[in-house]
Amino acid sequence: MAWFKRTDKGIQTPTEEKKDTPKGLWYKTPSGKIIDTEELKKNLYVSPEDGYHVRIGSKEYFELFFDDNKFEELDKNLTSKDPLKFEDTKKYTDRVKAAQDKTKLKDAVRTAVGKSLGRDLVIAAMDFAFIGGSMGSVVGEKIARAINYSIVHKIPFLMISKSGGARMMEASLSLMQLVKTSAKLAQLAEAKIPYISLCTDPTTGGTTASYAMLGDINIAEPNALIAFAGPRVVKDTTGKELPEGFQRSEFVLEHGFLDAIYERKELKKQVNLYIDLIQNLPIRKEEIVS
Repeated sequence: MAWFKRTDKGIQTPTEEKKDTPKGLWYKTPSGKIIDTEELKKNLYVSPEDGYHVRIGSKEYFELFFDDNKFEELDKNLTSKDPLKFEDTKKYTDRVKAAQDKTKLKDAVRTAVGKSLGRDLVIAAMDFAFIGGSMGSVVGEKIARAINYSIVHKIPFLMISKSGGARMMEASLSLMQLVKTSAKLAQLAEAKIPYISLCTDPTTGGTTASYAMLGDINIAEPNALIAFAGPRVVKDTTGKELPEGFQRSEFVLEHGFLDAIYERKELKKQVNLYIDLIQNLPIRKEEIVS
């Protein structure tokens, strides 16, 4: 005899009473590995199965680098204007507003100052979720102001890049940010204040052509795309097959454009180690500070 027998035919549950499986319980990496999202979060959004580094934003990087996640956000209310009155499939102002509503961010970068392993650190962290991490006037201005804060207060500066490149809706105004941020970094160097550049997936376009490659030390996360033009554009332009892993951080390191690659769990320790070495200060130990 069957253990279960349906007495009524058809589905009887009213639509409004049906319960869907909650979204976000599981994450599937590109290699097909499945991981519980809570476990993924505890592992700093790195898959323990294959080491895949999931893209994260400024919120998660601030939690990673700042002691007890305590920091003061700088210039947090700066927002983009629309001097060119740009419009494609929608108005630029509408696109910015939609991105702000969706991400709860003001623009594609957040800047903050706080303690990291017990000493002050200024961090500018980009958010790819905001219009592809594109670099517009606000991004350039906030980074420039953060660098200036470092200069005035003599605090080391960490740039965490994650960008699809310059923001086309701001045209030449966006390209001007390459010059502005690079000039500010030159002033930082003159002041002999350490600058560490961390490239994450992806770091492309004008970001790579400016501040992302100007660090005293340039480091990256594993398998991050680091390029000016992306692989598809390079392949179409040259008409040649590209080598395996082309423009990934391991490839870029091998060809001399990076100093090192570190897994996410090592970043806080390594960044502060470089800062101590550059400033000729006693090397801090994470277990003592935390």
